Amino acid sequence: MKNKRLIGIIVGLAVLVVASLIYSSMNKPGAKEEQKVAKVGVLQFVSHPSLDLIYQGIQDGLAEEGYKDDQVKIDFMNSEGDQSKVATMSKQLVANGNDVVVGIATPAAQGLASATKDLPVIMAAVTDPIGANLVKDLKKPGGNITGVSDHNPAEQQVELIKALTPDVKTIGALYSSSEDNSKSQVEEFKAYAEKAGLKVETFAVPSTNEIASTVNVMTSKVDAIWVPIDNTIASAFPTVVSSNQTAKKPIYPSATAMVEAGGLASVVVDQHDLGVATGKMIAKVLKGEKPADTPVNVFSTGKSVINKKLAQELGITIPESVLKEAGQVIE
Repeated sequence: MKNKRLIGIIVGLAVLVVASLIYSSMNKPGAKEEQKVAKVGVLQFVSHPSLDLIYQGIQDGLAEEGYKDDQVKIDFMNSEGDQSKVATMSKQLVANGNDVVVGIATPAAQGLASATKDLPVIMAAVTDPIGANLVKDLKKPGGNITGVSDHNPAEQQVELIKALTPDVKTIGALYSSSEDNSKSQVEEFKAYAEKAGLKVETFAVPSTNEIASTVNVMTSKVDAIWVPIDNTIASAFPTVVSSNQTAKKPIYPSATAMVEAGGLASVVVDQHDLGVATGKMIAKVLKGEKPADTPVNVFSTGKSVINKKLAQELGITIPESVLKEAGQVIE
């Protein structure tokens, strides 16, 4: 009986020692704590190569800041340009328990801003955050929203148009009337163009359904076509190109993918880099920074992209100085 009692005491003491060691190890200063998996909701306005690059950049930027696949869960939705889906999906992303929500393109960011006043909202590729009523001040946003802005390098684009097509006198600005950012870009572009001695006529479309008829009308009135950073036009850019087949006016869009798809040239902001910057900003907010105190990161300068093959088809000679300074030349 005494031996059994002794064995019981020894076993009990052993259990206490093991438990004590485990507890001490778990609570030891500097012991690695299990990292919480961050939840990030992403709403992309429409499928387009430029916006797709931004989304890829966001994932790469998060990974660079330590949020790799096993440390972050991305709740991704795409409204495919449907404004009613923007509202519905924004509410769903907020309700899904995400730590941060991200809007790729202005309509998506506006939808999320309307869906929550508490959850951090990070905007990506919003050209005019103040004009879109997302922030009051770029340096001190002051609310639950901050992000990255892709300001259109309008002055550089005007310089490129004059360098490639010096005979152009009248430019048609094609944009969507439903996108606030597009209106402000057109105003800025028009100011620079007129200062350079060019005339700008504006052609707004309410939806993609009117693009073909609008292009048919504008090509009889202008010498060249310019397109701002506009998601509606970008999503239907092949229609712009096909509607211009007979007139063959040089088209100056605002994205590399659009130059590759039939534009003559552009000065563009690198969309992947913009996405990486957005991903890093998301990481900062996840680590405790407040959107109200985080300045909007503005990408305002770009590199030229030249479609040399199309230039040859249009009989346009590209100056060697322009080719030398180009960020990308499409042969």
